[in-house]
Amino acid sequence: MTTQTLPAAAAGRFTIGGDLDVARLGYGAMQLTGPGIWGDPADPDEAVRVLRRAVELGVDLIDTADSYGPFVSELLIKKALHPYPDGLVIATKAGLTRAGPDDWRPLARPEYLRQQCELSLRHLGLERIDLYQLHRIDAKVPLEDQVGELVLLQQEGKIRHIGLSEVSVEQIEQCRRLATIVSVQNLYNIANRSAEDVLSHCEKENLGFIPWFPIATGELARPGGPLATAAEQHGASPAQLALAWLLRRSPVMLPIPGTSRVSHLEENVAAAEIRLTDEEFQALADAV
Repeated sequence: MTTQTLPAAAAGRFTIGGDLDVARLGYGAMQLTGPGIWGDPADPDEAVRVLRRAVELGVDLIDTADSYGPFVSELLIKKALHPYPDGLVIATKAGLTRAGPDDWRPLARPEYLRQQCELSLRHLGLERIDLYQLHRIDAKVPLEDQVGELVLLQQEGKIRHIGLSEVSVEQIEQCRRLATIVSVQNLYNIANRSAEDVLSHCEKENLGFIPWFPIATGELARPGGPLATAAEQHGASPAQLALAWLLRRSPVMLPIPGTSRVSHLEENVAAAEIRLTDEEFQALADAV
């Protein structure tokens, strides 16, 4: 095995929860659905090809959620990859419900989380979900009830590890008093680092940090801008440089860029092989 045949391996590895060893560049399966993250994709066959190609490239962390479609993403993953190869980690989430395209509403009552976990197990064709994440904390439900239900599902062997999404440092610590938390998924990219304190906390506690929307570049990618200039010097795209910057930023960083096209997937995974110099990394860090 070489990084030429498995380019995702060039990203290095991280062990989630002490026993889930994954390449640090994964794949996010949200964009496999229809417009507004609703319904079936325009090209289901290409969606299957994307998933299979991701694994061929060495990606062994695929992130999805029950609300992507809803369930469309999970069903495509099963269609494309089941029976799953050894070492492939499927992470999914519950805690957001859908009423239509681009409509997301927190819902994390214990009975709902249990129902969605059971459905995800069925749709993914799994007996146990390796990483089950609370998609959003529901302000209308006591936190101990939400996290407590995930702990019960864990004790029943239906989930292996518990993760969180879109949380503050304070919320992480509140949840850690109720359960063992192994990962956090927050909005973070080179242009938007509002979750910097959460990332730093994850580094300190050795929690996997999964940045969603990882290849947003904002004004940094404008012609003549710092990201565009660095990308040109590396013979790469600004999006590839943005991913390379994230991988360099922290050893707990687990970017999961998503796409619905094989060509774009291959471009994203190739970013794992880009090495930024100290000066390039700092220049980009200081540009925002």
